Amino acid sequence: QVQLVESGGGLVQAGGSLRLSCAASGRTFSSLAMGWFRQAPGKEREFVAAISWSSWTGTNTVYADSVKGRFTISRDPAKKTVYLQMNSLQPEDTAVYYCAAVQSFRGPKVMLSEYDYWGQGTQVTVSS
Repeated sequence: QVQLVESGGGLVQAGGSLRLSCAASGRTFSSLAMGWFRQAPGKEREFVAAISWSSWTGTNTVYADSVKGRFTISRDPAKKTVYLQMNSLQPEDTAVYYCAAVQSFRGPKVMLSEYDYWGQGTQVTVSS
């Protein structure tokens, strides 16, 4: 089992920044591929960013086109935490952001169905 706890959401003006955190427990952190998804009201949950690590490929990341260049996903093995740094936020980034994890060394995952564990979500609201 893996437990995920997100934090860092809030209200920010357009153009501002937020950093989301996702603390993982219950499994060896290094074996986890992790990702961020978001769900706006009335819309389906969508992929935002993902990260994975292996001893032979190192750290790998992938981003949705809508956030590329603005968001950065990173991991801190010592803290067993994944971060999502969000810059240049826009009102269309408003959503509940979810952290997800799966035990895998086979690269970052972009599909919801590839993940086994989910956090409770954290609200991000961007005002215009």
